[in-house]
Amino acid sequence: MGLFSAIYRLGLACKRFSCRKPDRLPAKVISIGNLTLGGTGKTPAVIAVAREAKKRGHNTCVLTRGYKGKTGGISFVSRGAGPLMTPLESGDEACMMAEKLKRVTIVKGKDRFSAGIAAFDNARRADACQDPDLFILDDGYQHWKLHRDIDILLIDATNPFGNERLFPEGTLREPFSAMKRAHIILITKADMVAQGEITEITHKIKKYNPDAPVFSSSYSPAGLINISGEKRSVDSLRDKRIYAFSGIANPAYFRSLLISSGAQIEKFRKFRDHFNYRMKDIDEIKKEASGLEIITTEKDLVKLKELTIQGNIFALKIEFSADNEFYDDLFKIVDQN
Repeated sequence: MGLFSAIYRLGLACKRFSCRKPDRLPAKVISIGNLTLGGTGKTPAVIAVAREAKKRGHNTCVLTRGYKGKTGGISFVSRGAGPLMTPLESGDEACMMAEKLKRVTIVKGKDRFSAGIAAFDNARRADACQDPDLFILDDGYQHWKLHRDIDILLIDATNPFGNERLFPEGTLREPFSAMKRAHIILITKADMVAQGEITEITHKIKKYNPDAPVFSSSYSPAGLINISGEKRSVDSLRDKRIYAFSGIANPAYFRSLLISSGAQIEKFRKFRDHFNYRMKDIDEIKKEASGLEIITTEKDLVKLKELTIQGNIFALKIEFSADNEFYDDLFKIVDQN
């Protein structure tokens, strides 16, 4: 381990020590997070778990940091009926969750405990609302200040541990030993690798956490949608020549989903993760596309809604799916007294 990674590890240990008595919210808390930097698919997983929680009768609230959101303090991204903030204010991922999750409150704030208390205060001021009985902590594996009842750890099958070195020499947020905190481990994008690789990843996990159940999940194309809400079948991409662009952490996976949908990608442009588009960027994209159908991600589309764009740009909708036992195991723990 190099000097800077050693300093980083020491900082982690100090932070863990300072959080040895975490704050507790008066409801169950599920944390969803990862061990590495980059895109493991946390946001689709949070959306899927929140939807399943609603199906099972829980009054659910998502607590998010709202990464890259400009608004400070505690703020409501949604009270269950769509976004109350722009992507620039809330962060693109928080705004996307607000668009896709109905009857789920989403509260943004660095201090997730205070955000949770704000959700309770809001419910008690509104007669039609009930107190949250379940919180989902978005990107919460390292948010040790808040007690959680269940830690779900996501591991990307296509790049599970990077170069296996701690930040800044590698992409690990914590050492491998941190896997032992997880109650459930979910291997994401499992459909993109051979079963032998899943077996190898599982063996690595079991070395550090022999008790947690390990499940697999994938993301599949589920259709297209544009800014005005017009929808198309994913079949409309078959054999179609397209121009694609994205500003996400794992553009290669987005590209692979387009290819699996039958699209013929003529040009693919990558922007940095959480990129805030301006009209000049869109004008450049349209010029480069030269009349080709333009496809992006749902995360990028929420930011384009803030611009006045003529012509159709569609986003590829994706659907998260996990092993059938995943939700049963998860809510068995949640529903325990």
